[in-house]
Amino acid sequence: MDIEIHSDFANANLDEMKEVYASVGWTKHTNEIIRQVFEASNVVALVKVNGRIIGIGRGMTDGVFNAAIYDVVVHRDFQRQGIAKKIMKFLLDKLSNVSCVHLISTSGNEGFYRKLGLKKLKTGMARYLNPSLSDEYLE
Repeated sequence: MDIEIHSDFANANLDEMKEVYASVGWTKHTNEIIRQVFEASNVVALVKVNGRIIGIGRGMTDGVFNAAIYDVVVHRDFQRQGIAKKIMKFLLDKLSNVSCVHLISTSGNEGFYRKLGLKKLKTGMARYLNPSLSDEYLE
């Protein structure tokens, strides 16, 4: 398997990215939403296998104090092969000089991120407009 990871969103295939999201049940990601969130992100990871995007990740940072990682997603057909770990290491490497990196894990994946050195926050807070996300993630 020929795996390539890079940050070139300008030439990314949005249909392939949408397929990655849809494969894990994230069906609200239209091509326009994908374009909007990735263009607003200043740290991007795209994983290709044989020229096709099968994994994605993105982050936002001020470059000094704070960063947040979002949307670490691997196509369902390629999961459990170390690709999400490659995405996280790629993003964390890009953010290696940033004092604080935040990440909200999807339920059940906390252990994966813990193995990469992330820890639970004592004072983390959030607001969700979607009631089902609010029920899942907020105390």
